[in-house]
Amino acid sequence: MSSQKPREEEDDEPFSSGKDASLPSSEVTEGADRAPHRAMFRAMGFDDEDLGSPMVGVANPAADITPCNVHLDDVADAAIEGVDEAGGMPIEFGTITISDAISMGTEGMKASLISREIIADSVELVAFGERMDALVTVAGCDKNLPGMMMASIRTDLPSVFLYGGSIMPGEHEGRDITVQNVFEGVGTYAEGEMSAEELDDMERHACPGAGSCGGMFTANTMASISEALGMAPLGSASAPAESAERYDVARRAGEAVLEAVENDLRPSDILTKESFENAIALQVAIGGSTNAVLHLLALAAEADIDLSIEEFDEISRRTPKIANLQPGGTKVMNDLHEQGGVPVVVRRLLDAGLFHGDAMTVTGRTVAEELDHLDLPADEDVSGDFIYTVDDPYQEEGAIKILTGNLAPDGAVLKVTGDDTFHHEGPARVFESEEEAMRYVQEGHIESGDVICIRNEGPTGGPGMREMLGVTAAVVGQGHEDDVALLTDGRFSGATRGPMVGHVAPEAADGGPIALLEDGDEVTVDIPNRDLSVDLSDEELASRKDDWEPPEPNYTTGVLAKYADDFGSAANGAVTNPGAKR
Repeated sequence: MSSQKPREEEDDEPFSSGKDASLPSSEVTEGADRAPHRAMFRAMGFDDEDLGSPMVGVANPAADITPCNVHLDDVADAAIEGVDEAGGMPIEFGTITISDAISMGTEGMKASLISREIIADSVELVAFGERMDALVTVAGCDKNLPGMMMASIRTDLPSVFLYGGSIMPGEHEGRDITVQNVFEGVGTYAEGEMSAEELDDMERHACPGAGSCGGMFTANTMASISEALGMAPLGSASAPAESAERYDVARRAGEAVLEAVENDLRPSDILTKESFENAIALQVAIGGSTNAVLHLLALAAEADIDLSIEEFDEISRRTPKIANLQPGGTKVMNDLHEQGGVPVVVRRLLDAGLFHGDAMTVTGRTVAEELDHLDLPADEDVSGDFIYTVDDPYQEEGAIKILTGNLAPDGAVLKVTGDDTFHHEGPARVFESEEEAMRYVQEGHIESGDVICIRNEGPTGGPGMREMLGVTAAVVGQGHEDDVALLTDGRFSGATRGPMVGHVAPEAADGGPIALLEDGDEVTVDIPNRDLSVDLSDEELASRKDDWEPPEPNYTTGVLAKYADDFGSAANGAVTNPGAKR
């Protein structure tokens, strides 16, 4: 009779690294039955030390289709170096990106918001399927940022968010310019107020290298907000894309994620209602993009934290705008970086009682502790050229306004880039798509007093809720920043300026009042009273609704048709995750 022990009774010690069994990766690295799995890892150059370490996924949307992401392989490499030096097992994987600036003004822009969902879904799937222990999520272009943070929230793995950094401004005729100036130049050229040679020169000099668009547009807004939420270390957002500081930030992100693993610090330990109130306070204080309203609502829904669109207005009413950056001002992200970055704004808000200092951050320290930990310039040394004090602000209220009224029962979003006492009444000029409106503007039909209404561009109706910088920039470029308003159930770029009202909800495709507007209806946009309304009785609106028929879907197959069925209302973040819909 054989004395050999059955295999199940053998000591499996030779096949164990001693890794903490609570780490998800132990499911694919530990034990004799995982020998085939380890063989696969060994084929990629991983050794015993790697297999015994926490497995850190580095999600990287690098691509050659946008300057925002073209350099992210280098950024991710620095993060991987940080993970490796801190004793982790870095595993890089890719996901998609869409260039908002390049797709802007085309049908392709409908893919942008959908890409947010696909990024979140794909990172979640890889982390889940490959049993990752932690994540470093890298991001460049606009929808990368919320998509990556959504994935971290869903997985609830120890995570550090890593921004790829901002592009430096270009130079034209002795002044700094960004892509915003080029978009507005198109309108100026169409009006005959700019030569072809000047527009061509601006085009060639506006974007001098890698990095996300330079003003406080959507990418820089969401990067700043990642600090306020605690998902990224304070001070990590503002370093330019092609600076040595950006790669130092990336290496530190790789180190920090191992500290989060060691301390079992997860997004659910960091994100609270106070975190989101901090994020909104920062958004309105720096004049951040309207898109942040949509994305913060989506992030809160993913985190199961109650947040309503009305709370943006409540916080904006009590929080002054203290940073005057593009698109309303002239300064860009690098200018903010040279003054100390996002933390100098946070410090002023905290000192004024407008920020929760006890909110947790990914470092394991609170916001207040982090500010003490950082080497910041003294508050009195911060330039007053574009960073104002709370006591003497640039504007008494924050930049984000939530309008309601009989045209937007569920709310609409406006960012003040000019006069915050703006009141406008004028006739509606109704268009069923962005293309129709753009032709109207470029052909010179726009008149002072008009209210341009672009509908059927919402999350479902578009689908995808296109950004409309082409139209808004053309309006401004033709000299109508203060005397023409625009409203839409779509979105705007963070570079949009002027009285442009987006996210009108309910959207037209769902039978919202915006679907009932007719040419010539008198529309009111009233910022002080937060009113977006049409001069029609409830009875007239009800009568028009009785005659209204839902539009045929623009797509009946493929990814756009799929997401048209999945999107929720913009008033709740336009989420598609069924567990996050409210």
